[in-house]
Amino acid sequence: MTFDLAILGGGPAGYVAAGRAGAAGLSVVLFEKKELGGVCLNEGCIPTKTLLYSAKVYDYARHADKYGVEVPDAAVDVEAVFKRKEKVVKKLVGGVRVQMRNAHVEVVKESAVITGASQVFTLQAGEAQYEARNILVCTGSEAVVPPIPGLREGLGGVVVTNREILSLAEKPERLVVIGGGVIGMEFASFFNSIGTQVTVVEMLPKILGPMDDEISAMLQAQYAKKGVEFHLSCKVTAVEGNEVVYETPEGEVCRVAGDRILISVGRRAVLSGIGLENIGVELALNPAGRPYGIKVDAQMRTNVPGVYAAGDVTGFSMLAHTASREGEVAVNTILGKADAMSYKAIPGVVYTNPEVAGVGLTESEAAAKGIAVEVHKLPMAFSGRFVAENERGEGLCKVLTSNGVVVGVHMLGNPCSEIISAACVAIDRGLTLEALKEVVFPHPTVSEIFKETLFA
Repeated sequence: MTFDLAILGGGPAGYVAAGRAGAAGLSVVLFEKKELGGVCLNEGCIPTKTLLYSAKVYDYARHADKYGVEVPDAAVDVEAVFKRKEKVVKKLVGGVRVQMRNAHVEVVKESAVITGASQVFTLQAGEAQYEARNILVCTGSEAVVPPIPGLREGLGGVVVTNREILSLAEKPERLVVIGGGVIGMEFASFFNSIGTQVTVVEMLPKILGPMDDEISAMLQAQYAKKGVEFHLSCKVTAVEGNEVVYETPEGEVCRVAGDRILISVGRRAVLSGIGLENIGVELALNPAGRPYGIKVDAQMRTNVPGVYAAGDVTGFSMLAHTASREGEVAVNTILGKADAMSYKAIPGVVYTNPEVAGVGLTESEAAAKGIAVEVHKLPMAFSGRFVAENERGEGLCKVLTSNGVVVGVHMLGNPCSEIISAACVAIDRGLTLEALKEVVFPHPTVSEIFKETLFA
């Protein structure tokens, strides 16, 4: 049988694309050697958020007296928390499996290699061969392990990535996090909540990389109050046993020890072992001439007709929701529907407690691009619902406009992850400040802060 579409990888790009294509009547085969859902569902987004919600519940229990509720002897059962994480993941993986079955997608539990192309593409998966008229590459990404002396040698022992840390049998008393990005801060948040002493070592002068500077600084200050230690602008030079050796901006060599050392300095596209070279798929190169992803256009097409790529393998916007939308664009293009990928309103969320969310330009990005912006901002306490539900909670809502059009929205405070989608619509559709002022927001909700900030 020759399939209309062969998809390599069952993560957010792959399974969403498979479902859309199957529902549209295309014959689809999906190759995934591990579990459906990819890194996001099995080793990233979902398991971490499950852990973080348990931590948030524990935080509420410990501080319930602020709300007039007594929870004596509140305790966290780490083993039970991790078991619940496994249950949630298993349930959702099963849900994806049902989606594939309902869309008549053939799922093959093997990795596939593209072996050639003539009138159709040929693929090898295990002992079987397959043919397809179109290919969508969604092989995702893997954790970066930089060439720091002693780091790779410690992997699987004291040193862990996001994968291994999700399978810990017990709570570490001390955790050193190398990298203060989104993944690093989410794990720092979880382990800090359950009583681990957490130290974050970050090479940049701020946490959360490209996210809004002011909000990043506010989150750092809140976690410093909770006991997390931050060493910014510090370069890790070695890992010796259970110690991280780093150099401060002043040149001082320091050490910090941990029962576990989490390496969290980014991810890179999985490009090898797929057979891209067998059909001449072009890779995107960084300024140093090294490949970082598959080169695609706005329709997710590669340079090879009939071959598409979506998700982290493009090396561009490594987020699950970006991947899903890219997969949709690829399928629509195959179906002959006009569609194009836009990245101007891709939201970013950090599920710490409090949460951080942002979409569009930050002030520093606007300045780098020479775009003049007006900044409107209000403390989250201007929302009555926020005050009612966040005793002594601090937060901020910031809206950036350029020539009267909303170009960026950034928030700190719960539950901004559920509010930011309104800002995504505003930016994606190019709504003006005045048009948004006329929108009626439900009262009392924390989302009202978005509208109130427009008047600031």
